[in-house]
Amino acid sequence: MNLIDELRWRGMFHDMMPGTEEHLLKNAPITGYIGFDPTAPSLHIGNLATIMLLVHLQRAGHRPLALVGGATGMIGDPSGKSAERNLLDEEALRRNQAGIQAQLKNFLVFDDSPTGARVMNNYDWFKDFGFLQFLREVGKHLTVNYMMAKDSVKRRIGGNEESGAEGISYTEFSYQLLQGYDFYHLYKELGTTLQMGASDQWGNITTGTELIRRMSGGEGKAYALTGQLITKADGTKYGKSETGTVWLDPAMTSPYQFYQFFLNAADADVPRLIRVFTLLSQPEIEALEAEHAQAPHLRTLQKALAQDVTIRVHGQAAYEAAVAASQVLFGGGELSSLDEATLLDVFAGVPHVEVPRAELEGQDALTLLSTASGNVIFSSKGEARKMVQNNGVKLNRQKVTLEQTAQAVAPLLGKYLVAQKGKSYFLIKLV
Repeated sequence: MNLIDELRWRGMFHDMMPGTEEHLLKNAPITGYIGFDPTAPSLHIGNLATIMLLVHLQRAGHRPLALVGGATGMIGDPSGKSAERNLLDEEALRRNQAGIQAQLKNFLVFDDSPTGARVMNNYDWFKDFGFLQFLREVGKHLTVNYMMAKDSVKRRIGGNEESGAEGISYTEFSYQLLQGYDFYHLYKELGTTLQMGASDQWGNITTGTELIRRMSGGEGKAYALTGQLITKADGTKYGKSETGTVWLDPAMTSPYQFYQFFLNAADADVPRLIRVFTLLSQPEIEALEAEHAQAPHLRTLQKALAQDVTIRVHGQAAYEAAVAASQVLFGGGELSSLDEATLLDVFAGVPHVEVPRAELEGQDALTLLSTASGNVIFSSKGEARKMVQNNGVKLNRQKVTLEQTAQAVAPLLGKYLVAQKGKSYFLIKLV
């Protein structure tokens, strides 16, 4: 497999240094790496697009290396930022590193073969590197003029109210030098000759290639390759839902929410997303696109995308549970099949109402749906009665009758009732 050709047809390729493609073809297997700063306990959808660069590198017959930035995470990368990052303490960084390392192992093949993936932490070589030693051995090789010419620095150097930038501290200014040394260290110790990343990392990556050249007396040769940033059709950044960032950790973004995020992708975005986030072949994707074009309302592309990514990130069982939960809300599946966490996920976006259990005793369903629930579902008993008479009200999917008592429907998990008012849902919790 030609890596560059693969990235191009998938719309993932952005730029590379001259000679990179020839180097990949003539020197297989080479070792290429991408760095991940542990600024959070989990990677997110934006990181997943970058991880896929490593996946394709391995599929093309090369060794992928994921570098967890235990040291650089203490500094903060200024790329794409208009303000100084908040610095994390060492305990938080260690916790984040462990989570990220575990997630990376879900995507790459780790074995002892020439293409087996590796995970490393740059804290291992920076922890004993003294400040004066670093300035003497590394800092002297790059001029301030060279470092200031980088776009990520130039945008911050002229910080003012109009640009929204706050200037840049020496701490963040030095980040590219630390990342550049990472590349040199991996080049010297492991023969790593390629660094990859998103397009906003071009400046930091090429600092590494330049540092390798200068610290090797002009003889060292390394390469840079960047992928496209993933954006929506309207140009906005991809990877956030209405409730915030979409994380790979199921404790931060549940498999159901994760699945729904991809299932709800816009038609204008999904052709690109399915190329970036899945390993489906070009003929397979084109066949799905043709099927989708015949009946867009069936969301064939979205379903294929959501299935592929959810299984790879969370596993088959989590995918099947997410589909079952989706069918509960949209396809009439059994409410009783849901555990509490999934039930709350499914109905996260609907109004929640708390009702004291004591108020159910001897009450009819109309009271429960109106006054007992604070007139949130129905503003009055009269409004509730009218809609019940028209067969427009359900509790836990059972049609409500005028004679029905509030206790006639068994609560889900002993404490929840799902009320339907026409097409609107409400979640009642008995307290």
